[in-house]
Amino acid sequence: MTTFVLVHGAWHGPWAWDRIVPLLHAAGGRTLVPDLNTARDRGLHDDAAAVVAALDTVRADEEPVLVGHSYAGLVVREAADARPDAVGHIVLVDGWAGPDGASMFSLAPAAFVDAARAAAGSLGDGRLVPAPPPAVFGITDTDDATALTARLLPQPLRTFTEPTRLSGAVDRIPGTAVHCRPLTYPFDRFGEAVGYRAHALDGPHDILLTDPEPLARILLRARPSAHG
Repeated sequence: MTTFVLVHGAWHGPWAWDRIVPLLHAAGGRTLVPDLNTARDRGLHDDAAAVVAALDTVRADEEPVLVGHSYAGLVVREAADARPDAVGHIVLVDGWAGPDGASMFSLAPAAFVDAARAAAGSLGDGRLVPAPPPAVFGITDTDDATALTARLLPQPLRTFTEPTRLSGAVDRIPGTAVHCRPLTYPFDRFGEAVGYRAHALDGPHDILLTDPEPLARILLRARPSAHG
């Protein structure tokens, strides 16, 4: 049996995978969906530790596929680097990724960095970045946009500034990098730079909400047994 560890991106929560989980279960998969929103003041390393804790619950006879959406691309790679023997495949879904020392802010264009810092400065003590509107994630359906607005949470600024800690162990794990078209950021190049197999899907950044079926098919093909 394959266990899919599904890690949500910035401003989102475990609910972001609600339309993917039933499809994976129907194909015989098991899912773990860690919640990164357990502390308001946290950084990327805290999020990676939460994913490591989820990996540590996977049984030895299960095939783990570690999936990270958007910001969580950095998170899952750090977690996999800490537990390389516990991960059979990594999938990035429009995921940020880079070498040791990379962070969201080192990979993102200056306009993104400036906007996030300015938004954080407008909210409380400046440690949280308020959620952008649903349209930023490509969600234009009225019902979906309303539901998303109600569920998005502020994101700790430190998750964007902390650099990843990678020993190189993660580079021995095969990976797939899904990039959504039209591109919002160079997610195709991020995946290529870390040596992952590229796969394009037509859809918005939050494709797991709008087009779960084609994404689920890619995740199922990432199972180690699918390549053996």
